[in-house]
Amino acid sequence: MNDNDPLAVPQRRPRPTDPADRPARLAVGVVGAGRVGAPLAAALALAGHHVVAASGVSDASRRRVEDLLPGVPLTTPQDVIARADLVLLTVPDDALQDLVSGLASTGALKPGQLLVHTSGRFGVSILEEAARAGALPLALHPVMTFTGTSVDVQRLVGCSFGVTAPEVLRPVAEALVVEMGGEPEWIDESARPLYHVALANGANHLVTLVAQSRDLLAAAGVRAPDRMLGPLLGAALDNALRSGDLALTGPVARGDAGTVAAHVAELRRVAPEALAAYIAMARLTADRALTAGLLKPESAEALLDVLAEGGV
Repeated sequence: MNDNDPLAVPQRRPRPTDPADRPARLAVGVVGAGRVGAPLAAALALAGHHVVAASGVSDASRRRVEDLLPGVPLTTPQDVIARADLVLLTVPDDALQDLVSGLASTGALKPGQLLVHTSGRFGVSILEEAARAGALPLALHPVMTFTGTSVDVQRLVGCSFGVTAPEVLRPVAEALVVEMGGEPEWIDESARPLYHVALANGANHLVTLVAQSRDLLAAAGVRAPDRMLGPLLGAALDNALRSGDLALTGPVARGDAGTVAAHVAELRRVAPEALAAYIAMARLTADRALTAGLLKPESAEALLDVLAEGGV
């Protein structure tokens, strides 16, 4: 693998096959068998750990456990904690603090128990109450979108994980990530919010932009927008990851103010709900193209005037 190539796919580190060569196998529990929890538990099971219990109340959660963790009993969070050496807390971000506080206040946690959350937003400080109760806190965030199916287990191969843990637990955290097929990337506690907004801005907003482009192409009469967009967007992503701002192309990067004015007029007519996003992204693109030396200042001035008028 070329370490300088941002698109080089990390090779999966082989899992030890001889039980004598493996670290101690853990009893794994899942609190919140959603799209993330069930696939991660399945990956740990493939590594030789024993998934002993899961909690989940929705029909979808029950189906995930049946499909990905056959034979694993569905039970209460307290029972999951009681059975497990390693507990995956895979609940929504906004529910995590209340869950941790509740588990700590009821005395459910065991000293020496590994407590892992998968939130990108938080580090280990959110597990402070649990740590005071003797639990060992780890933040392991898989940088991947999840479907809650077996496909996710394969997608973990080479997937980066944002890892935050007390220094003494760093080897444990990184070993768990490697066993799931992932690549650990150390994130400082203080950097977790910035790390998470970077990922959300790229992945979540990309989906919105692509869906919006599909809608506009359909409105223009294109019969297969996805087929038209696939090669273009694939090449754009590849170029952006390789070259950054130097990959910028199109009317904004060229300073074609007349074309951008036509875009603004057409969006105002056909899809006014998309106009504000187009103007905001065009301004940001112009700023980056200027900084990269792709856009001349005199061209940028006319372009920014069009965008200012379009936003009125």
